[in-house]
Amino acid sequence: QVQLVESGGGLVQAGGSLRLSCAASGRTFSSYNMGWFRQAPGKEREFVAGISWSGGNTYYADSVKGRFTISRDNAKNTVYLQMNSLKPEDTAVYYCAADPYSATMTTFDSWGQGTQVTVSS
Repeated sequence: QVQLVESGGGLVQAGGSLRLSCAASGRTFSSYNMGWFRQAPGKEREFVAGISWSGGNTYYADSVKGRFTISRDNAKNTVYLQMNSLKPEDTAVYYCAADPYSATMTTFDSWGQGTQVTVSS
């Protein structure tokens, strides 16, 4: 497992942008697929985006495709989520996750504490 710490959340107006970061500890970061989930109040956790260990493959939920971009820097043990054209329905707590097998985060075994993103209309 890896330890994950998210940052970069905040309050933004609709149409604005935010970049989330997830810093990982441990020497095995580069062998993990990484991803982001979100959970809004009263709703189930939702997969947002995933990236393979090499960065060569990325996956997105339909709801964010074309607006969000996931990337990683293995030298910095960090994964990012660039969020553009934000909508009020993107409001949620965003969690970073690590999965040793799947870039779509179906078998993740580590996750962070979450960072709040609030999009005002």
